[in-house]
Amino acid sequence: MSLNGGCHYRVVADDDHRATVAMWLATRFRHSSLAEWQRRCHDGEVSVDGQAAAADSPLRREAVIVWVRPPWDEPEVPLHYRICHEDDDVVVVDKPSGLPTMPAGGFFEHTLLHLLRRQWPSAAPVHRLGRYTSGLVVVARTPDAGARLSAAWQRHEVDKEYTAVAQGTPTFDAIDVTAPIGPMPHGRLGAVHAALPTGRPAHSHVDVIRRHAACCECRVRITTGRPHQIRIHLAVLGHPLVGDPLYRTGGVISPTATALPGDGGYMLHATRVAFSHLASGDRCEVTSPRPEEWTAMIGHA
Repeated sequence: MSLNGGCHYRVVADDDHRATVAMWLATRFRHSSLAEWQRRCHDGEVSVDGQAAAADSPLRREAVIVWVRPPWDEPEVPLHYRICHEDDDVVVVDKPSGLPTMPAGGFFEHTLLHLLRRQWPSAAPVHRLGRYTSGLVVVARTPDAGARLSAAWQRHEVDKEYTAVAQGTPTFDAIDVTAPIGPMPHGRLGAVHAALPTGRPAHSHVDVIRRHAACCECRVRITTGRPHQIRIHLAVLGHPLVGDPLYRTGGVISPTATALPGDGGYMLHATRVAFSHLASGDRCEVTSPRPEEWTAMIGHA
C-alpha cells in the first residue's frame, strides 16, 4: 500500500427529488453509506457551488458538488507498461494484468492513465480493459486524435482481437455469439452487466485455437464493446473463462453473488488491434503475445 496525493471529485446534481446533500450522495454513490457521507460533510470535505455543505442542506438541481477526498492508501499493483507503437497522435501500450486502466474505486494514481500522463500530459485511452485483462490499449495523445479514434471505433473501423483461456473442450471450432448484454441485479453493486434478453446487441466471433485436457485457448474478435463482453459470451457458450469468479454458464451471475467484475483470476489478453493511421491513412496493426506465465497456469487449469 502507498499513500497518494488525494483527489477532487466533481459532479452535477441531475434530478429534482429534493434530497439533502448527504442523502443524494449516498443514493448516487453506493460505495459509501449515508453515515459516511454525513461525516465527510461534517469534516468539510464536501462543497456545493463553492460553499462548504452541511449534510442536511437541501440540494437543488444542477448544483455543482465537489468532494475533496483526502490522501488514501492505494493497493499495490504492477506500475509499468510496454510501448508497442508511438506516433504524433497515437500510442499503443501493453498493459499488465492487475493494473486498472482508469481511476475507479480505490484506484487513482495506481492506474494506467496516471502513468501515461507522466509521459504524455494529454494522453487518454480510447477504450479500457478490465483490471485483470492484460494486453493492448490504444491511447490518444491529443483531444483531436481521441475524437477521431472514437469516431472510428463507433464506425467499427478498429479491429480488436483477444486470446482467452476457457473451461472445457468445445465441440465447435468457430462460432458467432450474439447474446444481448444488459444490467442484472447484484447484491453489492446494485447491477452488473450479464447476458440479458432485453439487453443491448453484442457480437463476438470465437475460434478455438488450442485444446488442452480441461480447457481451451480461444481467439475472440469483437465488433461491439459491451462491458465484460468476452467473459459473458464465452460463458453463454458454456465455457466460462478459467478462474472467472463472477460469470457462470449461460453468461449470468448468481442472485447471491458477492464477487465483483473487477476481481481477478481469469486469463484474457488483448493480442491484436488494427486501425487506420490518422496521418497517412495506412492500416496500422499492433500485436502482443499472450503472457508467458500462462503456459504453467494452463497446465494446472
